[in-house]
Amino acid sequence: MTLHAKDIMVTEFETIHQEDPAGKAIEKISRGTIRKTGYKTVSVMVIDDLKKLVGVVSMFDILYHLRPDFLNFGINSEELKWEGQLNILIEKFKDKKVHQIMSRNVIGASMDDHIMVILDRMVKNRYRRLPILQNDRPVGIVYISDIYHRLFSQEIR
Repeated sequence: MTLHAKDIMVTEFETIHQEDPAGKAIEKISRGTIRKTGYKTVSVMVIDDLKKLVGVVSMFDILYHLRPDFLNFGINSEELKWEGQLNILIEKFKDKKVHQIMSRNVIGASMDDHIMVILDRMVKNRYRRLPILQNDRPVGIVYISDIYHRLFSQEIR
């Protein structure tokens, strides 16, 4: 069996502009589509004015940046009083821009890359998804769960 990115990539995916508010990313991920494999999309590709990929924002990115910045400096969150703070943090977070919370330096692949090249890249970097790019613009996305289902839903020869 020969498989390439173009054979397995999802071509219907969400994008968001890097200058959009983080609240819009929350909405897009919250109403993410459920793929044929039963998995729900938990990330959105971030594009610039030229529709080129500049990053990805995921549920993890959102939850990471929801936390106050001072927690990144080794402060123990268990010692703080959080009562009444959650709604304030959420409202403050929604005003941030997508470029402030996205993961940068995203690695992609091309439509003609063999599935083992893509799988190797994903496993080595612990990626769950890999954008498929053409001229630096997203044209699809490959999910590790889709690779798994494609490889093991039929007999391998």
